[in-house]
Amino acid sequence: MKALKTDISFKRIQQLAIPAILSGIAEPVLSSTDAAIVGNIPEFGTESLAAVGIVGSFLSMLIWILAQSRSAISAIVSQNLGAGKLKELNKFPAQAIYFNIALSIIVLSSTYFFAEAIFKLLNAEGLILDFSLDYYYIRVWGFPLTLFTFAVFGIFRGLQNTYWPMTIAITGAVINIGLDFALVYGIEGFLQPMNIKGAAWASLIAQAIMALMSLVLLLKKTEVSLRLRFPLHPEINRLVSMSFNLFVRSLALNAALMLAVREATGLGKEYIAAHAIAINIWLFSAFFIDGYGAAGNILGGKLLGAGDYNSLWKLTKRVNLYNLVVTSILVVAGLIFYEPLGRLFNKDTEVLTIFYGMFFMVLISQPLNALGFTLDAIFKGLGEMKYLRNVLLGATLFGFIPVLYLARYLEWGLTGVWLAILIWIGYRAVALLIKYRNKYLPLVEK
Repeated sequence: MKALKTDISFKRIQQLAIPAILSGIAEPVLSSTDAAIVGNIPEFGTESLAAVGIVGSFLSMLIWILAQSRSAISAIVSQNLGAGKLKELNKFPAQAIYFNIALSIIVLSSTYFFAEAIFKLLNAEGLILDFSLDYYYIRVWGFPLTLFTFAVFGIFRGLQNTYWPMTIAITGAVINIGLDFALVYGIEGFLQPMNIKGAAWASLIAQAIMALMSLVLLLKKTEVSLRLRFPLHPEINRLVSMSFNLFVRSLALNAALMLAVREATGLGKEYIAAHAIAINIWLFSAFFIDGYGAAGNILGGKLLGAGDYNSLWKLTKRVNLYNLVVTSILVVAGLIFYEPLGRLFNKDTEVLTIFYGMFFMVLISQPLNALGFTLDAIFKGLGEMKYLRNVLLGATLFGFIPVLYLARYLEWGLTGVWLAILIWIGYRAVALLIKYRNKYLPLVEK
């Protein structure tokens, strides 16, 4: 069956990108909400913020590592859609979802009993370690729920639908924020303050509701069946291969983020608290940028399946341009709200002084994020998982790590940690640009 020509107009890109933006920022909103609310707990607010920063970074690492299968699922579905072979997928979606759930259970069981050792490795000690364990042992149970939700999001995206993921993500974020205020600070005469444990329960309940919504919408709004049938679909082999390459890629990505957390924690509790504020703002902007990247991912996979390289080139130029505009707005907003952003998360004078001294690094990273993250998303849609793996390994081993330890030697503090992050992002952006220019640009008809 011949597929219809793919629409890459400004209107169509916005239809995909805007819901993807709103969906994408929901996850960092959850983390940022936890950070902002616990950071303002009257007693031990700084220690609580540090604990959320450490645990949040660790859980994000686990989620990002395994949630990469979402990109693989989306790429496979969209490419088959573009080639007019969607009906041939039949058993694939259910098998892909169960694959995701099985991975999440394996990883959860292999890390749960070593949590204290893991957080000690990240330089958590004393009260910060105690708070980290309190938060982790509750929130970690949302891990399989999140992986299920992300697998369903991958199916929706492959079907060129970002509306339902947006609906689910916004609902989860709103519920999480409401529960954060109620459970962390308590409700006078009704509920005692639960402090950092309340933030963990708020996130877990929100994740459970998002998983339930994903299940209902998948069954009601698509023809996908969750009945597991054998034999395995041939595309499962490609899913496993793609997921493995993205798994290794994410190990390299999160190794960099974890080393950054470890270095910041080693500088002192005020430094890890300041880093937690900065990384939450950076993640918020990164997921914001990822909206147009998602449009490039979704449409790019379909165009590749249809063999339409001219439209693929036009799409690549457009989504990169749109994201550069988005990052310019984010930079201006960051300059205007430089001081209020810090006070939103914490009132400690020393923490804020450290944060204000390095926040300009977060702003500088935005244009590099725009190019690197947009091309990264497009390459996922094109199925270039092996190259993405190699780029992240190179960026981490030859860019981030040498600069990080050079900065430690030169005693550049938290600014040095963020210089390593800038080099890391820039390496990725340049490498992806070179690959696209060499492989896909020559396929465009002049």
